[in-house]
Amino acid sequence: MSSRMIETNLIEEDIKIEGSLRPQTLDDYIGQSKIKENLKIYIEAAKQRHDALDHVLFYGPPGLGKTTLAGIIANEMGVHMKVTSGPAIEKPGEMAAILNNLQEGDLLFVDEIHRLNRQVEEVLYPAMEDYAIDIMIGKGASARSIRLDLPHFTLVGATTRAGLLTAPLRDRFGVIHRLEFYSVEELRVIIQHSAVILGVKIDEEGATELARRSRGTPRLANRILKRVRDFAQVKYDGVITLDVANIALDLMDVDKMGLDHIDRNILCTMIDKFKGGPVGLDTLAAAIGEDAGTIEDVYEPYLIKNGFLNRTPRGRVVTERTYHHLGLEIPSD
Repeated sequence: MSSRMIETNLIEEDIKIEGSLRPQTLDDYIGQSKIKENLKIYIEAAKQRHDALDHVLFYGPPGLGKTTLAGIIANEMGVHMKVTSGPAIEKPGEMAAILNNLQEGDLLFVDEIHRLNRQVEEVLYPAMEDYAIDIMIGKGASARSIRLDLPHFTLVGATTRAGLLTAPLRDRFGVIHRLEFYSVEELRVIIQHSAVILGVKIDEEGATELARRSRGTPRLANRILKRVRDFAQVKYDGVITLDVANIALDLMDVDKMGLDHIDRNILCTMIDKFKGGPVGLDTLAAAIGEDAGTIEDVYEPYLIKNGFLNRTPRGRVVTERTYHHLGLEIPSD
């Protein structure tokens, strides 16, 4: 899993380059135009009222810019951003301490917010609604609750699994946006912009080819650019052209549609062993030696979105597009 070239989750090498490549303002941010237009209005209105922005929730697949948008909101509002994640906060007292240390107008960004445990989440309810937290003092019969007022702050939550958020928490967000996959043209602009920052020479055809194979994900586009840059530097004259992009990506086993060897293995196994399906998830997982949950959460979404795979009540089936892409003859039945 961790060695996949087209893994969209954040990995160590992304951390080293993403900081320098992230846009700092909404005008510099490429893609998600509808979200940008709405955020501009909400931010301007909050600044005119001299008030904190309403709480914001971003959800969608990894690598689409949820963390980047949170940083942009903080920059546009002119406030500090405190960053944490759902799994990192284990006790209610830790969340209370974080909230109590915020300044007026600050932005608290919680990544993977669906992974907050229930007790920690309940600390957020009065904080988000009334800008206050309730703390228990003492034990037993002498225990009493006191309420601490908090500065007005903005909570920005990010999640890849919006369905796992509890209803009480989801309902307390005033602004909820789903981030969509990027078009090839948007990714081409992102790649050309990143190439300038990284000092890489790339022509338009080369950038378009990288964009086409980036699975609609900016994080993946930047990672592919970084890897192809190495090929161009060592084996060619340092310029990423269409030919260089094709040769490098073919060597890295990323095909024209952004599929790698694992994606193709899933599709070929379904065709060779199960005549294209239908096949159950557990049966498919056993056939390729992979965990069923990993197939469902990591591999399937892209294959289904791009029409290579369908889910039916009887199981998974490959589509005509899969046969065409793999250069196989479509069975008559």
